[in-house]
Amino acid sequence: MAQEPGAEAEVPPKAPHAPIELSELAALKALAQPRRQRMLQHLTVHGPATSATLARALGLNTGATSYHLRELARYGFVEEQVEGDGHGRQRWWRAVPGDRRFPPRSRQSPEMRLVMDELNHHAYAADLELFEQLQLQGGAGDDPWADAFPYSRGSIRLTLPELRAFFEEYIALLNRYKRPEVDTPPDARTVLTRFLAFPAPDAEPDSRPAPHDGDQNAHHNRRESDPS
Repeated sequence: MAQEPGAEAEVPPKAPHAPIELSELAALKALAQPRRQRMLQHLTVHGPATSATLARALGLNTGATSYHLRELARYGFVEEQVEGDGHGRQRWWRAVPGDRRFPPRSRQSPEMRLVMDELNHHAYAADLELFEQLQLQGGAGDDPWADAFPYSRGSIRLTLPELRAFFEEYIALLNRYKRPEVDTPPDARTVLTRFLAFPAPDAEPDSRPAPHDGDQNAHHNRRESDPS
């Protein structure tokens, strides 16, 4: 279509990152290293940093931090900031965004399962620790973000294909709210999101029947009471 003189060309929205499956064992091992997970979390929460900044924040020495950053960069988890970004001669690093996924459990080798179990153990523990820490820090004063800790616990009855569709809808929802930095309002903050779903244990033969759909409850900002 012809463009009128002086009119600005319409920039099409940037497509979300295509899913990438991390099936290389070496990449998973690099990601599962506890210090590297802490460094990635720091870069995600606080933005770009130098190896010296990360070392001070995490209580590591600069040499070890630089080594771990290079290992993360080897597999595309972090990258150096582009030249000319105003940071001078210092080497700044940032977390690389992307839709990274792990092979399903049924396709993981025994060794890969061990690595994934280690990775998940540290990741879930770090997430919970950070959530509790920030909740305590943000619970006082007149900070408008003091109530920015929504969470939900509930249950739904799904088939396996429905659960997969549910997950893809969740990813699509996240992508709807992603936007370039230049389009982000100045009062926006980085919000960490986590999704965890798993099938309930098989019911015992003499257990109660499954609840009807109307009995399913989603809970916002409160703990779901244990069934009696």
